[in-house]
Amino acid sequence: MDKLFDGYRRFRDEVWPAERDRYEALSKGQSPHTLVVACSDSRVDPQTIFGAAPGELFVVRNVAALVPPYEPDAGYHGTSAALEFGVRVLKVAKVVVLAHAQCGGVRAMVEGAPPEARDFVPKWMEIAESVLWPDGAPNEPEAHLCHFETEVVTLTLRNLMTYPWIRQRVEDGDLTLHGLRFDIHTGVLSRVTEAGLVPVS
Repeated sequence: MDKLFDGYRRFRDEVWPAERDRYEALSKGQSPHTLVVACSDSRVDPQTIFGAAPGELFVVRNVAALVPPYEPDAGYHGTSAALEFGVRVLKVAKVVVLAHAQCGGVRAMVEGAPPEARDFVPKWMEIAESVLWPDGAPNEPEAHLCHFETEVVTLTLRNLMTYPWIRQRVEDGDLTLHGLRFDIHTGVLSRVTEAGLVPVS
């Protein structure tokens, strides 16, 4: 905990004084312009990648930046609940799905989850298993991992459109959906398009 508390002290001594007005304004409410669905991976921080200030992004993080289909049943739906709040209450203008290279969740789907992570990870990644077909799991997973990371983004964008209140706002022109992939090694952010990955210039 010492490292965390040291970081807090630096924040309190160096950042807070310069940003005090911003935080005091944010204490009265938030109005982020973008909801980001990102992976929980410690190497991929949306606020850092987008150079965003506090209050600008409403961030949902989970394994592999997945969004399940719309299923308003009795189960626990943390990601769907965050989407509902961001889209319906905060009325964000954009939803961004942010994938990344070397994603452990996608690797678990392709190669199998590590033995220590089999209580929940395999079931969660079943959401995206359809991207493995009809080609099936590749013979060289490392060479194909980027492909599957990109396909998971495309699947998640489709799943977002199964939420009626997302689909309606998209059709009304009040909300846009975007798929992105960040390469940790090169620092390159790319758009996920039908033609493939297009680097953001």
